[in-house]
Amino acid sequence: MGGIRTIVKKELADHFSSYRFTLIFALIAMVSLIVAYMAGLNIRQELEGVAKPKFIFLMLFTSSGAVLSLVQFVALFGPLVGLILGFDTINRERNEGTLSKLLSQPIYRDVVINGKFLAGVVLIAIMMVSIVLVITALGLIVMGVIPGLEEIARISIYLIISIIYISFWLGVSILFSILFRSPATSALAAGAVWVFFSFFITLGANILISALSAEAGQTEEESILRRAQIVRAMVLTSPLELYTDATATIIDPTRKSARSVVGMGPMESLSIARFAGPLPLDQSILVVWPYIISLVAITAICFAISYTIFMRQEIRSL
Repeated sequence: MGGIRTIVKKELADHFSSYRFTLIFALIAMVSLIVAYMAGLNIRQELEGVAKPKFIFLMLFTSSGAVLSLVQFVALFGPLVGLILGFDTINRERNEGTLSKLLSQPIYRDVVINGKFLAGVVLIAIMMVSIVLVITALGLIVMGVIPGLEEIARISIYLIISIIYISFWLGVSILFSILFRSPATSALAAGAVWVFFSFFITLGANILISALSAEAGQTEEESILRRAQIVRAMVLTSPLELYTDATATIIDPTRKSARSVVGMGPMESLSIARFAGPLPLDQSILVVWPYIISLVAITAICFAISYTIFMRQEIRSL
């Protein structure tokens, strides 16, 4: 345990003193604040003269600012934090010769990989908690609404899911850092995986379904439904879709399922909320529980693969 603590402290010190982490953290925080501020202004303007509904504070996370909502922004660009933190975690130290020197000390090899991953998770947690706290304070100033206990609980669960999601991409980048000796190659490989799962998999699913012909004996409605189910199954292989569906349902109590068919603005959401009661927190958790378990599972599997490969690799001093 003492060895892991030492590795974690070393990695945290390296990250906090690096310009790379400072720049990416500042960029993510700045854009998040801009998105939240614009969403808060839009909500305040649209709800002027209207009785304030329940859970209005959560609309700060789900309402679009200029283009994206805060949930959508973290889903798309949050993985960049994990990729940047881990793409040269192992190969940089191997190329500099410091990894063999580190392992020559009374430190077990598994402590190194565990400590590096844990340090990245701690850093991601610090970043996400800091951003959400600042956005919450900004919402209090702009909207003048104090969040209730259930809203705080939903935001906390959203934070946990976000940390797991970004940690998955940290595990992916560490895996490529172990597989490839060049940091540039590992960065490109990790970036390619992010682009594929974030953008191309949905496009590819739609192209594939459009190329398929209807099965014999099916009506047009049955064919459309069948194709939609296939697209849905293919899209759910993307961590981005798992994260988006899980967080959108947790952060928006008016959603009764993990998949929304029609995008809605604040006024549409408010209108629906007046005619249909919001889901309790425990019911929202039950709806998205398979998505959360899937995110935890793929994160654990990715790190387990990295752990196994690292433990079997031969490390020589240059």
